[in-house]
Amino acid sequence: MMRFFLPLVVAGLLLDIQFAAAQARKATGATAMKKVAAKRTAVAVRKPAPVDPTDGDNVDGEDLTVRRAAVAALGTTRGSVVVADPNTGRILTMVNQRLGLQAGFTPCSTIKLVTSLAALNEHVVDRDTVIHLSRYTSFNLITAIAHSNNPYFATLGNRLGFERVTRYAQMLGLGEKAGLDIPGEQAGSIAAAPPKFGGMGMMTAFGEGFLVTPLELTALISSIANGGTLYYLQYPRRTEEIDHFTPKVKRSLDLAPQDFSDLKVGMRGAVDFGTATRAGYSTDEPVLGKTGTCTDFSSSSHMGWFGSFNDVGNHQLAVVVMLAAVTKSVSGPVASGVAGAIYKALSEQRYFTADAVEKKPTLPQIPVSMAASAEETAKM
Repeated sequence: MMRFFLPLVVAGLLLDIQFAAAQARKATGATAMKKVAAKRTAVAVRKPAPVDPTDGDNVDGEDLTVRRAAVAALGTTRGSVVVADPNTGRILTMVNQRLGLQAGFTPCSTIKLVTSLAALNEHVVDRDTVIHLSRYTSFNLITAIAHSNNPYFATLGNRLGFERVTRYAQMLGLGEKAGLDIPGEQAGSIAAAPPKFGGMGMMTAFGEGFLVTPLELTALISSIANGGTLYYLQYPRRTEEIDHFTPKVKRSLDLAPQDFSDLKVGMRGAVDFGTATRAGYSTDEPVLGKTGTCTDFSSSSHMGWFGSFNDVGNHQLAVVVMLAAVTKSVSGPVASGVAGAIYKALSEQRYFTADAVEKKPTLPQIPVSMAASAEETAKM
């Protein structure tokens, strides 16, 4: 038994060591010394200066009800919020358009959505495949997504290999403009090679080597929500454009419907008992999502991501929150709280039930035993 567990334990330790080494090599000596000093003196995380994320935004054509909820939830934090209809690709609001349209940021753990779909479709794992990471710790795909377990996704990355991971990333719209003729939009980029320090584990668990824009993540999240159609995002500005809006399909994803269903269960778990519990506000109006937390050294920013959608009413939304700060005041869980505040505010205004035919959530309920088991595993 020990011969079985020992290589996995060593692999997990090596991943943590490689990640730490990669982070250290990217930081200057002075910065590293400051970090050590801060840890030793236990200085409280200082809050970044407040900003007005709406400065310079053009609200023509936006759904002002959705925009007001997004602006209120984001507050004075530097970041961008994109809300879209996942079944048409129409952008309903984009808060902080300058940040949302620029060339991209490290996606952190949101890249695990790509890793998961690749692993499921390539039959590397199924949703119930258990990977033993140490003597007392193991995860299946559902609990690994919910708790954003890095060693699990590093293992998947090593099994998949670079070529397959990048192929699925391209299929899902990364590295190309998500919008259709949206002025000022820039594309992100796909990793050109496995990271020098940490290899595939860094790439498929932390998003190292990728640059992703809020629009790209919105399009990807929307394709998961609708079951496999990647729409061009469109941003109609004039009344006649809205009145004659026509969805434009970029491509239908060559993925099994069951892959999306399995992924959704993990994303539901993230909100119900994992890293995104701040997004949940009502069991009758489920939210599904994936968090991401890391440092983007190209922009010297700490990042907090949350890509999400809901499963209620006749007005389904995809909500992507990206937070960027010079301090560690932002994270994926914090971003999930912003999204949760948006959903809750709209729910209180009956946004999801107005003009809607009654619709029951289509996702399977997560067994209580699974949530409890995952919670116990996370404590180990």
